[in-house]
Amino acid sequence: MIEQNEPAQDDTQEDIEELVLKESIVGASGLNAANLLIGIRGDPSIRESIPERKRYDSEVDTLFEEIAENLQEILLNRSTYRIYVGFNNGEIRTHSIFDPLRQEIHSAAKIAQRSYISRQFPPVSYQDKIGFIRDTYTAVQEHPTYTKLPGYWKNIMGRRNKSWEPMTEAEIKSIVSTMKVLRNLPEYYLRNVTVCTVQSIVRLQFNCDGTQIIDAENYQSFLDENLPNEELPQ
Repeated sequence: MIEQNEPAQDDTQEDIEELVLKESIVGASGLNAANLLIGIRGDPSIRESIPERKRYDSEVDTLFEEIAENLQEILLNRSTYRIYVGFNNGEIRTHSIFDPLRQEIHSAAKIAQRSYISRQFPPVSYQDKIGFIRDTYTAVQEHPTYTKLPGYWKNIMGRRNKSWEPMTEAEIKSIVSTMKVLRNLPEYYLRNVTVCTVQSIVRLQFNCDGTQIIDAENYQSFLDENLPNEELPQ
């Protein structure tokens, strides 16, 4: 029996390609152009117990000024292209362009130290990093294994690579500078955040177990619609 939305044997390459692009939340081409803000509701029991779970100051909260400065540094001027910040547990994960299939895990206390940043994250200008990423995708397309991909996947990835643009430097600065505002919300405060400059998306998970996945271009609009103006950095 064919499941709903599963491509049938007589579907054309175009049909399958369209289905692949529509059915995932964040797929090979990023967020669907028609859905640049995705909200995912989590466990309702967690939402109901919000008043009983007060926020406490974690190591990330205590050292946030230093951490924020260094997060911006590694995204803009060093090898990192993706970060995850766990406010509750002090876990910070990073991905490097020089080892893209692995993730590194750091403590908040270490990320707060500039000497640690200098040792752990090789300096790379943002423009050089963008060029490196483009070249990486070119190398993938030229690999013999890539030729074995179904035609619709080659079409998807080929178009994506031609039109790809990373998160801008201004967007990175805006996202990092407003993390603390979202963390300090009185009830639905930020629990963790992921920033991916390659996909140009921000993933925000709040203590209510709700998740927001936002295209970087729409991040400021999301803040404007959900936060009082006086809470945003000037």
